[in-house]
Amino acid sequence: MRLLDILRAGREHLCKVLQQLDDSVMPLHCVFCGTRSYPGEGRVCNGCRADLPWIRHACARCAEAVVVELPRGVHCAACQASPPPFEVTVAPLRYEFPVDAGIKALKFGRRLYYAPAFGELLIEALQSHSLQVDALLPVPLHWRRQAFRGFNQAAEISTPVARHYSIPVLSGVVRHRATPFQSGLPASERSTNLRSAFVVKRKLNEQHVLIVDDVVTSGATTHYLAKAMLDAGAAKVSVLAVARASRISRQRPG
Repeated sequence: MRLLDILRAGREHLCKVLQQLDDSVMPLHCVFCGTRSYPGEGRVCNGCRADLPWIRHACARCAEAVVVELPRGVHCAACQASPPPFEVTVAPLRYEFPVDAGIKALKFGRRLYYAPAFGELLIEALQSHSLQVDALLPVPLHWRRQAFRGFNQAAEISTPVARHYSIPVLSGVVRHRATPFQSGLPASERSTNLRSAFVVKRKLNEQHVLIVDDVVTSGATTHYLAKAMLDAGAAKVSVLAVARASRISRQRPG
């Protein structure tokens, strides 16, 4: 065995030992049920993973759940009637329990341990898509809201994705208007709430930018953010989100 092979084997063994030591001192626990995760499970145990509200069939353009799988290149009726400015939306989960509770705990309860767990789920979701992107863009918060909250949940979720795929995070895009929470507005007001809310401070040379957010509801946020980046020079824009709220659930009273 050559010296290089010996050193490589020794390094791999040391990494395994250190990982085992880290797991014994600070073991991972499932963010949903709290049980200790087994090696290879990550931050969501296999049992909870199986019970999550996965979207089985969705429109490739907006990620809206559909009853049957659509043929390649065919989109839902809403996207056909009014094509959005983004190419693809990847959102593997429905915005239902326990995903909705986890996202709210992250955003409003500062439960930051949900962010790497959601990031792991997004890494897996991207593996089944052939998206070639050269930059990530977490949906920016207005500076006052970020200062009050102490973090940007979209940035926290995108960090493990950027690290895993070695994709740079785009800078120079800001939310210059402190808009009301989208979740507190009726659907008729969500679009006008975000009009002209985003500003791109430089010319973009990126070919394909991937917007990252926690949840897509009406799609107004990603619509106006994608449009701002296209106007600034980006060739294509797609969207990556943890969850997608269905049109039916958004139409329910209250």
